[in-house]
Amino acid sequence: MGKAFDITLVGEFLPQLVQYLGVTLQILAVSTVFGIVIGIAAAIPRLFRIPILSQLVVVYVSFIRGTPILIQLFLIFYGVPALFLLFDIDLTRMDPLYFVMITYSLSNGAIFSEIFRGAIQAIDYGQTEAAYSVGMSDSQTFFRIIIPQAIGIAFPNMANCIISSLKDTSLAFTIGVMDMVGRGETLIASTAHALEVYISLSIIYYIVVLVLEKLFRLFEKRVNRYKPDVVSSA
Repeated sequence: MGKAFDITLVGEFLPQLVQYLGVTLQILAVSTVFGIVIGIAAAIPRLFRIPILSQLVVVYVSFIRGTPILIQLFLIFYGVPALFLLFDIDLTRMDPLYFVMITYSLSNGAIFSEIFRGAIQAIDYGQTEAAYSVGMSDSQTFFRIIIPQAIGIAFPNMANCIISSLKDTSLAFTIGVMDMVGRGETLIASTAHALEVYISLSIIYYIVVLVLEKLFRLFEKRVNRYKPDVVSSA
């Protein structure tokens, strides 16, 4: 059992936990950027029905969507070093932060690939035909006509995915990463005031989510500025 609840400790814990917010945001930023790259790369084989690659992407997306992120984290953390040991490469001393980034990048990539694929398929093919009729090439049509519209369609779902990923980063401490939750666990161990720590963590996460939602709404309005009555779902 912990000690008696003391609300004043929340104010003391907040600044100590915020110091580690940078680690959490670093994980989120890196995994989002690489997730977008992986998502685009994974969406292309399915959009163009490339043999073998499209089937591999289906398996990859299905596995990510069908397994908990915590299990994926442990598979990467223990599996990647074991795989590289077969080639006499020792990764056992590598910073656990990198394994977290790899895991969340792959997880986000699978989700983004489905978002991108759905967004591109939602665009009327008549616009592609119109682009061809004025002499545009395939690449010009894709990057000038399709992609700008697809971004507007995909962004609300991407925003939700990013916010969900932020909350999932709270599991990084399970493999030894000293993020906000990891620091929170050390505070609990040293003070026995678990409730106060978790209240402090919830306040920080909630504020960060509110800020991200505001930024996403502004960006979505910017992207869809030529469309009337845009309603954000972020």
